[in-house]
Amino acid sequence: MSRLKDFPSIHDRIHTGYSNALHSLYEIGRNLSDKERQEVIARVRAKGYRVEELEFYEYAPTDTMRHLFVRMEGEAESIPYFMLDKECWSEIVDAVKAYMKNNDITVKGLMKYIKGPDFPTGGIVVNQDDLLSIYEKGVGKIKIRGKVEVEKGRNGKQYLVITEIPYPMIGANIGKFLNDVYSLVETKKTNDIVDITNQSSKEGIRIVLELRKGADTQNLINLLYKKTKLEDTFGVNMLAVAEGRPETLGLVPIIRHHVKFQYELATRKYQTLLKKELDKKEIQEGLIKACDVIDLIIEILRGSKNVKDARACLTDGVTDNITFKSAQSEKIASELRFTERQTTAILEMRLQKLIGLEIEALMKDHEDTLKHIAEYEDILENRATMAKVLIKELQSYKKQYAVPRKTLIDNLEEAVVEEKKIEEMDVVFLMDRFGYAKTVDVSVYERNKEAADTENRYILTCKNTDKICIFTNKGQMHLLKVLDLPYGKFRDKGIPIDNLSNYNSSEENFIYIINLGAIIHSRLLFGTKTAMLKMVDGSEFDVAKRTTASTKLNEDDELLIVHAMTGEETVVMQSEKEMFLRIEASTIPEKKKGAVGVRGMKLNAGDALSNIYVLDGESEQTVEVKGKEVVLNRLRVGNRDTKGTKR
Repeated sequence: MSRLKDFPSIHDRIHTGYSNALHSLYEIGRNLSDKERQEVIARVRAKGYRVEELEFYEYAPTDTMRHLFVRMEGEAESIPYFMLDKECWSEIVDAVKAYMKNNDITVKGLMKYIKGPDFPTGGIVVNQDDLLSIYEKGVGKIKIRGKVEVEKGRNGKQYLVITEIPYPMIGANIGKFLNDVYSLVETKKTNDIVDITNQSSKEGIRIVLELRKGADTQNLINLLYKKTKLEDTFGVNMLAVAEGRPETLGLVPIIRHHVKFQYELATRKYQTLLKKELDKKEIQEGLIKACDVIDLIIEILRGSKNVKDARACLTDGVTDNITFKSAQSEKIASELRFTERQTTAILEMRLQKLIGLEIEALMKDHEDTLKHIAEYEDILENRATMAKVLIKELQSYKKQYAVPRKTLIDNLEEAVVEEKKIEEMDVVFLMDRFGYAKTVDVSVYERNKEAADTENRYILTCKNTDKICIFTNKGQMHLLKVLDLPYGKFRDKGIPIDNLSNYNSSEENFIYIINLGAIIHSRLLFGTKTAMLKMVDGSEFDVAKRTTASTKLNEDDELLIVHAMTGEETVVMQSEKEMFLRIEASTIPEKKKGAVGVRGMKLNAGDALSNIYVLDGESEQTVEVKGKEVVLNRLRVGNRDTKGTKR
């Protein structure tokens, strides 16, 4: 489990280490077992981050670039977890140097060096003016576009070639982009694209769109920016761990904390180096002194019965248990005061160290040690000296890791797509009993009217610029643009409504299908299984959403009828237990689509409405009850919210 222990926290967003650290992050992540990965996720969740999954990808054009993606709970897509990489070194080093020379530098001053984010995938940041606010507050949004070039081929052919992509598009999202382009063609948003191929490799991104002759390339590029992820918004949250706490910081505070930390690291580093040099100095001075009295030391060693006696003599001048050749030697020995470390070095010294050249080398090392001590003490005592050292290190990092900027920073106008004007005309909407829908020309319908009326469940005449409203028993209304429907021959099969809208045939049923133009100036009757009724102004259904709630349903309730009214009708409610109630439509109040409505009929326990009929007063309408016909037009008109009569 050593790999798991070394795995960094997900919110440690400031990486000031070398590229090897990033490589390590990737390799660790790739090699985690399912159990280990779940433990990492659990640990991250414990810190308040609702992470559902960690995903690791390699960015093909650059072998050394690895990316960690994070998918949060409830989100369909993973988001890139930004890590500082060598692309940023040059500008960041210059900014840090500028701050160290002037601690009062502003964000605007730092942006002379850090122009903006530099993504490994290149691209173009199009909202340069917003960067100042982002770097001041630490939060914001960056708009980034892919780079598109126009290439000419043989026979006048043109190609759009995407050579750089927005950073959020890397990994699996490239495939999603290809599908989005295909959808633009399929839904007839553009007819200019003939083919699309992904020719990307380790050499770089290359997505090629083959265009038809005469294609409006600029308008198509704008369409790609507008309708696909070729232009995307990258959320910025400059979250850092500052003094042990997660905090959103601007550019200046981040660099301030970074520089402070670098000074702390340098202090610890040079304190350690100074201690090592002082220890070396102590030993070197002991050995130099020992060389001067080497004959005496040999006499002490030969006259000692054990190492303990020799050590006591060298450190404290104890001569009691040592045999000397002369009283003079004993007197000099009694004055020896080597340190414990020096004594150990002397006792472990080999005879070859007594060679003249070895002694010269010892003296040279001692001189070097004294220089290092002076250097380290100067660094530790003078902040200006330490700053010079740090700047020198930064310069070496810049030389080693800096590469040219990939991402262009600019202010560009919003992509505007010139919609081609569609010639408005009448068409006939046809949908069969299996839910396959299409549109045909009015003249085509007239020629095939008998077959069309027989084969199709819904037939509507509408404008090609209109929308189809699909009301379901679940109280939903699905909107479908007529232009999204296939238009053509009468014998064409069409496309299932499920594929063109959010309607789900396995969960809901059609109640009413009408074109928006036919109801927008009318009132619609809504009636449910529990006898809740209301009128709704048709203009409320002129919405932008593909799916909206057409009414509010109580628990276990179901929509039975939606009907466009003229104002002169009567409404007949029939229950499952053959109770009938006929009321004037004018007694049903108008409500908003979000309202439940009012009770139209009192129902006995266990009873519910089975049908609701709208009578226009002109044509006679009958229903069969237990083998007998009931003429609905002859039913007495009663009051709303009564029980009705048994039939």
